[in-house]
This record gives sequence, C-alpha cells and structure tokens, in this order.
Amino acid sequence: MKAVSFILALSAILITGSACQSQQKKTQTMNTAASANPYYSRTDTEKLHVSNAEWKKVLPPELYAVAREQATERPFSGKYWDSDVKGTYYCAVCGNALFRSDAKFASSCGWPSFFEAIRPGSVIYREDNSHGMHRTEVMCGRCESHLGHIFDDGPPPTHKRFCMNSVSLDFEPEQ
Repeated sequence: MKAVSFILALSAILITGSACQSQQKKTQTMNTAASANPYYSRTDTEKLHVSNAEWKKVLPPELYAVAREQATERPFSGKYWDSDVKGTYYCAVCGNALFRSDAKFASSCGWPSFFEAIRPGSVIYREDNSHGMHRTEVMCGRCESHLGHIFDDGPPPTHKRFCMNSVSLDFEPEQ
C-alpha cells in the first residue's frame, strides 16, 4: 500500500513538474524573441515611430515579412488559427495588447479570427486595394504593423471578423 501511495505521489510530482517546465519553456521562448527587440513592451502604450530598416534588424524574417511588408502566412499553418486556450493576444512586434481569447471564434478561414479588439485604439485600419481586392487592413495601434484584415461576416454582437496572421501575434495564457 505504501509503495502504491509513493508511486502515485511521485507521478503527481513528475506530471506537475513537466507541466511547469512546459509553461516555463513557452514563456522563455516568447521572452527570448521579445528580449532581442528593444521596442517590445506589454505595458508601454505610447505610439512607436521606428523605421522599417530598424525593424528589419530586430525582427525575425518571417515576422518582418508579414508585419512590415504585408505578407500573409498560409491558411491553417499558423500556431493560433485553431487554438481555444484562454488568455490575451499581443502584437508580436511591440507587445501591444490586441485581443482577448473570449472574442476569438472558429471561422474556418484558416487564420485566428476575433469579433472585437481588446480596447479602442489597440488596432487601427487602412484601406487596402492590393491583389485586386478591396479590403480593410488591420494594424497594431502602437507600431502600425500589419496584423491582417477585417471583414463584415463575423458573429454577433459586432458581425466583424478580424482575420489575423498568427505570426503577428504573441499569446499569454490565463494563469
């Protein structure tokens, strides 16, 4: 009986330790990428005025291509397109808070979709007539990095679909 109790206690310790290491590894990965970027802050909301030449020095190439050159990741390839974990999404370029997971919905479009931004001014909009289409581009309200596009086919209450690139987003799960 003591051996069974010991094995159960040891299993619980190993499982808890593994979960803590996994969460710690996720946080370290995010912080390592963000720490190479002196403009990244989850608390500063002051508008940034940084040249693309400077962004190119501090951002990973895939993020730079999407955020600063308006590229788009392939549908169903981003890490957040089908995630349902509770938490907050931030701009991967500057750390600005953008969306809460409770505004995320399954749109089946292949990119993470939200029906509203976290607060007024967290995102800004610009007309986009590229690729023979008329769309509205969504950009970070702090650093003006490209996040994706907004459409009028979302769920109530806003009927909006913020169709975002996963690479442009950082995520922090709720504790």
